[in-house]
Amino acid sequence: MAAAFLPVLAQEDVDRATQLIQQAYSPSQRLSPEEQRSLQQELFDIQRRPEAWGLVLPFLNHPDPNVQFFGAHTIQVKIARDWDTVPSDAAVQLRDMLLELTGRAISSGQNKVTLRKLFVAITSLAIKLHPGSPSRWPDWLSSTLTTFSGMGVPREHLMDFLAIVAEEVETADLLPPGKAQMQASLAEAVPMVTQGITGCITSPPMQRTPHELSSALKCLQAWMSILPANDLTPFVPLLLSLMLPTNEAPSPEYDDQAFIPASDTLQELLSRSALSDGAGTKTVTEPLLLWLERYGSAIVRATVESGFVDDISHSLCKLLVALGDHSAMYFAKNIASPTIVKPVPCPFPLPSPPPPVSHIVQNFLRVLLQYTALPGFYGVDEEESEMTLSFWYLFQEALWNVDYGFDVAEDGDAGNQAEERDRDMMPVAKAVYSELVAVLRRKVVWPPRNVLNGWTRDQRDKFQAYRRDVGDTLINAYYVLREEMLAFYVSDLLQRLSTRQDRDGWEEVEATLHCVMAVQEAVPVEDSPHLRQVFGPEILGRLPKTGDERIRRTALDLIGSYASWFTTQPAQAPESPTPSPLMNAITYVVSALPDPSLCLFAANALRDLCDANRAALAPHIGAFGELHAGLTGIPDTEKAKVLQSIASVIQALPPAEEIPPVEAIVSPVVAKLFEALQSAGQLPEEARAMAMQQLETLTGVARGLTRVTDSLLALDESPEVRAAMEDMNRAREDPRVVKLRDAILSAIRGTVELWSMDASISDALSDLFKAITALPSDVTLLSLPAGPLLELVCLAAQRQLTAVWLSLATMLIIQLNPPSLIATTFKTEPSPEASAIALNVLQVLLQTSLSVFAQPGVMVSNPDIVQAFFGCMESFVHHFLPIFYRLPTELFNALVQCAISALSLQERYSLTSASTFLSSLINRTATDDDLASSKAALAQTHGFLIMRAILFGFAGVAPRSAMPNLIELLSTMITRYPLESKQWMSDILFAEDFYPCRATPETKTKFIKSVFGTRSLKRTRDAAQQFTLVARGLEGSAFGYATVSM
Repeated sequence: MAAAFLPVLAQEDVDRATQLIQQAYSPSQRLSPEEQRSLQQELFDIQRRPEAWGLVLPFLNHPDPNVQFFGAHTIQVKIARDWDTVPSDAAVQLRDMLLELTGRAISSGQNKVTLRKLFVAITSLAIKLHPGSPSRWPDWLSSTLTTFSGMGVPREHLMDFLAIVAEEVETADLLPPGKAQMQASLAEAVPMVTQGITGCITSPPMQRTPHELSSALKCLQAWMSILPANDLTPFVPLLLSLMLPTNEAPSPEYDDQAFIPASDTLQELLSRSALSDGAGTKTVTEPLLLWLERYGSAIVRATVESGFVDDISHSLCKLLVALGDHSAMYFAKNIASPTIVKPVPCPFPLPSPPPPVSHIVQNFLRVLLQYTALPGFYGVDEEESEMTLSFWYLFQEALWNVDYGFDVAEDGDAGNQAEERDRDMMPVAKAVYSELVAVLRRKVVWPPRNVLNGWTRDQRDKFQAYRRDVGDTLINAYYVLREEMLAFYVSDLLQRLSTRQDRDGWEEVEATLHCVMAVQEAVPVEDSPHLRQVFGPEILGRLPKTGDERIRRTALDLIGSYASWFTTQPAQAPESPTPSPLMNAITYVVSALPDPSLCLFAANALRDLCDANRAALAPHIGAFGELHAGLTGIPDTEKAKVLQSIASVIQALPPAEEIPPVEAIVSPVVAKLFEALQSAGQLPEEARAMAMQQLETLTGVARGLTRVTDSLLALDESPEVRAAMEDMNRAREDPRVVKLRDAILSAIRGTVELWSMDASISDALSDLFKAITALPSDVTLLSLPAGPLLELVCLAAQRQLTAVWLSLATMLIIQLNPPSLIATTFKTEPSPEASAIALNVLQVLLQTSLSVFAQPGVMVSNPDIVQAFFGCMESFVHHFLPIFYRLPTELFNALVQCAISALSLQERYSLTSASTFLSSLINRTATDDDLASSKAALAQTHGFLIMRAILFGFAGVAPRSAMPNLIELLSTMITRYPLESKQWMSDILFAEDFYPCRATPETKTKFIKSVFGTRSLKRTRDAAQQFTLVARGLEGSAFGYATVSM
């Protein structure tokens, strides 16, 4: 075949490329990864050359399938990427050559991988030629099909071609007009496509090629989102006809080569076609339900009886899940509907007499529930039960949102929706979900230990994840059943515990406890007789306290998850002989603390219980003192949580009564921290580990002592709040407490001096600083003032600047100027002492940070530090603005210049934080009457450079993701400095050294006029975005418009 219009490649290059393919891809070759990469690179370099068009013909005519594939691949790549190298007058010749090559490849029996590449190449060529006016290939799809038909191309390959056409056009990167033209060309071909697919489906099996039906159904799937609903509807009975048994006696048998592709196609129709999202219930949902009634139920029944899910059954399960997603609202509306099913087109006999709609809906629910309840263990014996879980969530949502009115003529009442819901729907829904709850309880039972020992790690992990997913489904069941669900679980537990023999395992009881725990987030925090039974002697009191690790761990997790529920129960007096549910739970948890395998879970549960039930447990502080004394055998990691639990209980005491127990639990921790500091020279690693543990313990105690109420609620003048704060302040002045705080601060200082450059220690110190500082309304006995801690932060930052220390400085600066307890119209000014501390801290942090940032590449490689630094500076702006103008002039100028340089960083968060800092500095300075001279000086010294960085950012210096922040900064500049900004913009945009970009003088003039026309943020944003697109050469591109709002 002549191709004189294409560049020619020397024969030796063709031979070399052929040799490279055969060496790289021949199964007989044994190549190392490096050799493989070298061959592929050389081949790629040849393919990339302009003359590589010359590879196409010799490659496609070569007998080696690998070489043929590269011939098809080359022409596809060249059309897609090197279209500019094709002479404009050669397009028609290239089209004819490509169609002829493809027809010859099909007739010569080349493999489908090669043919797919050729089909993609034809579609790529159409994408180049069809859009436009006039079109250079107006009837491209019909003419291609006509050409192929004339060449005797079988229907199977026509279907493959049409499938690829739909896929490629859907993902083509075209501007909207071109995309619309391509989509219109597909829409015009819909009658031809549907006729071809229908012909393949309806042909007798003996007249079809082996893969013709599969190709036709894949084609239908590819066109699914293109075909209108009216063209899709006739396919439903055709697809169902492929899912009928080939013979029904003695047991139905199905052709999996027809059933599974048809099922896959129906799933696509239900999920991503014009008939998706609940559409077409009469033409899709009801025919499927009738098919399920006649044939599907038997498939599931055979699956359950055999205990094996074959391919047909697996495919049916997927279809049912897709139908559930599609028609959940229909099922909810018709779960009790008396309406009779109206005849619909079906390729099988319909039931006589026709059943009510509720019958086929309930049959669907029954069948799906059978898949949910498949025998065996998920992940080991079956994989299908988990697929159905999502439906039960959708169905519960639908039950709550659907309109329930049936026609008066149909059910004979006045159509009162609430009455019909309770009378007709809820009994059925509750019956379904009651069955679901029982099924899922069985499905989450762990196997006996001898069976579990045979499972792989992956199988255990998969089953564990399945149990979590079941828990989410049970929450939806709870919303339907409410207390009835808890009653079922309690009854199940009581029955199993009362009949349990010593030799029996605890797996069944553990599964029920797991289910009770799973629904906790849905259970209201109010008194429940069922939960009282769970945490009473009948159930919790009969659970094992030794051995049997899994059920004890589940019981501990159950107690912790319901920690807040115990607040609904009356507090137990210390002398009461009958323990309350809370004290039952505490006793059970404490008994597990000495067990190494359960200590972590017990400590977590105890922490949650004590945190939520402080007031109820405060009278029992003596017992907690005994618990503290008996902690000798508990690991330090868990001891920290136990001490936090005890601190939570202490917090509920009057402040004066808190002092002895706080001293008792904190003093040993501080002493151990000093011990670690002293031993650091001899045993550095052991000392560091000990210090880490004591810091974490102090953090837990500080958190425990913090009140659980919202601090905002304390911002009032109620006598109770004032009295409580006065009591706390008096207790804080107690010499014992003052001495304790001084010791903590001294220990922290020693830790900072010794280990501040250790990442783990600095993280632990960060957590401690956050826990042990507080706003005035939340102070505790241990709360430390912000000033001394800021001093330590500065010390640590001078040694090694990190985001941790800068973030802590941000937090502590806020506490240095806390909000007033009395709500006022005006923000309170910081005290002179606080301002002096803030000024010193600001100077240290600036000198330290700016010297670090001055080193080449530091700002680029440490975006977390840059972001934290400007976040810290913004905190200073909000709370201590005047101190910026008390800084040495050269230091303030260096800060602003650093922020300006950060506007060119490519890391978005660094740039964003710098931009936000500059906006805050400009806005707050401009609106403070006392800083009028500073406002003018800021503009005079830095205004031009800030504007220059903004405009350079628009033109291409800054990443496009940061445009909204630069636009906000531009808006701030033109609002606060309107006259100066207009002049600056003109000078910068029309300067010879403006950033090289595509913006013309007309574009720049239009930009300035648009911005200063109204000065609204929206106009500024629109003008800046348009200027950015033009300047970067993205105007008119699909990418540019798609990302314009980033």
